[in-house]
Amino acid sequence: MDSRLDTLKEARRSLEKGGIEPNDREELIALLGILISAIDKSGQNDSEEELSLSLASSLVSSQALLSLLKQQSAELDALRKLSLNLTSSLDMPTVLDAIVQEAMRLVNDTRAVHIFLYRNEVLEFGAALKSDGSTSLFSVPRQDGLTYTVARGGKTVIVEDISNHPLYKSAPADWDGSIIGIPLKMNEVVVGVMNLSRSIVGGFTSAELRLLNLLADQAAVAISNASLHQQISRKAYSDTVTGLPNRRALDERLEKELQIARRTGQSFSIIMMDLDGFKSVNDTYGHSLGDQVLRVFFNYMAQGLRTTDFLARYGGDELTLIMSQTNLPSAMLVGEKITEKMKNFFFTAPDGKRITLGISGGIALYPSHGHTAAELLRAADEALYRAKRHDRGRFLVAKGLTGALDSSQIPHTLE
Repeated sequence: MDSRLDTLKEARRSLEKGGIEPNDREELIALLGILISAIDKSGQNDSEEELSLSLASSLVSSQALLSLLKQQSAELDALRKLSLNLTSSLDMPTVLDAIVQEAMRLVNDTRAVHIFLYRNEVLEFGAALKSDGSTSLFSVPRQDGLTYTVARGGKTVIVEDISNHPLYKSAPADWDGSIIGIPLKMNEVVVGVMNLSRSIVGGFTSAELRLLNLLADQAAVAISNASLHQQISRKAYSDTVTGLPNRRALDERLEKELQIARRTGQSFSIIMMDLDGFKSVNDTYGHSLGDQVLRVFFNYMAQGLRTTDFLARYGGDELTLIMSQTNLPSAMLVGEKITEKMKNFFFTAPDGKRITLGISGGIALYPSHGHTAAELLRAADEALYRAKRHDRGRFLVAKGLTGALDSSQIPHTLE
């Protein structure tokens, strides 16, 4: 027995010196340690049969423990990677793309992964990834289908055979394989659903389910954080009174338009507008009602714009409209339409009187009236100032390059 013990100890020393892969070496060293320990405990008088049984029992129980530890280690490593990947960004599209990529990596034979956001009891497509690398939406969730069932119930649903399951009775005949739908919950509130489908039928292993649930928990947190970031960003770029984009948002949009125009060689227009008669509203009814008038009017103006147009509150009762790929005649026509639109606007004051307002504007064109944001804003503001002073109720065109705008040099209190 001593010779066998010496042999095992010598084998362990050899392994510790290297020569094989580190992971395999550690496992073999651990097994040899178990054998040495078992022989030491068996005693010198044990029979060969008793020793064999003892060793076998030690190996089986210890190997099971090692396998469990190895699996748990792999899951912890996967969780660490998930946390790093899903918390590295607060941009919603980036977060959703990371989720589907991680899900595709965790489960073998995955055919496709889809993420849907759940808001106000409505599912909205978030991201997708298929085994061929495509990212298009496979199908819109059915009201009686898997995704809505998971979203409304808040529980995981596993379909081992799509072709033979009640949830897919109205699905196309060529849908097959298996699928799992997992709710993404934050504080017990469903914020989304993750679907993972495979081309093979059958259930998912306990290890796969654990990893997918880990991913779902991390995904829910990441989605909630990204959603909160979106809300905060919207507030940072929105005017608190009117809800329109604010000056900060205007400046950033203007820079983007300049980049596009320089790259494509196309022109775009800026119209700065100011209400005529608004000062008397504040003087007569107070600023609280004045804010209500602004809110109603500004949103009235936002109706009917092209999807490519950008309307923002510049400050006070001023608006700035950016019109992509628009030449001067088109911009002047827009000014005329705005003037006509103003004739239909009124606000009923608490005393029953109708409040009507006029509007004046200044138009600047890139690159005719400026090559930078500051030059264009100054040119449009100069034209607005001329309109307010000499031709109220009209939209005038800027005269030419005027340099950067210094708001302290141009009064905005003319009424």
